[in-house]
Amino acid sequence: MRIKYIALFLLSLIITSCCGTISTAKKTYTITETTPLKSNWNFNSKEWLLKKDTLIGKGGPMHWGVIESKKKLPENYEIDLKVNMTKESLFEIMLNIDKEQYIRTYLYRIDQNIVIGRGVYKKGSDEYEKRGGPTLSKKTMQLENNKWYDVKIKVQHNQLFFSVNNETFLECSLEKSNLSLQGKLGFLTNGEAKIIDLTIKNIE
Repeated sequence: MRIKYIALFLLSLIITSCCGTISTAKKTYTITETTPLKSNWNFNSKEWLLKKDTLIGKGGPMHWGVIESKKKLPENYEIDLKVNMTKESLFEIMLNIDKEQYIRTYLYRIDQNIVIGRGVYKKGSDEYEKRGGPTLSKKTMQLENNKWYDVKIKVQHNQLFFSVNNETFLECSLEKSNLSLQGKLGFLTNGEAKIIDLTIKNIE
């Protein structure tokens, strides 16, 4: 009987480790200084690093710094984080990356907007047409360097909700906007961005 219980326990561990999503119904993904970054993310170590409990991204206007999860996001999920754009003007949460397509949810300091858009991401290319994409909706918000912002994203039943500081909100239908319904997660910066308190939770 004891052997049977041990076998069931080991099987559950194998199933959990082989799960194809970055978080599960029973496990919320968080990032801390003890998190092995390379086991969960694809990135260039010159562009992204984890220092204590802070994920730091470094890019430039001509070469955006990108980090991409190895596993897909769940079908329905919430992402919470705090971000500080310490240099330059763009911080982007890349949602549902599928091949070269993704959903752009970003803070843009130059235009003083938060934005939902359709994105294209061609790995290894800095050509203008092979990164970024058109805006679908935007809302004015005062954005500054060296200031922390609370970002919340929720995707539920193919509806996307995006808010900053619980005061500026955007919403859209993934299907009506012809956006990726599932895929991986990424972060992008054209300068330097710091992320803390990142959690990714599976919801129903």
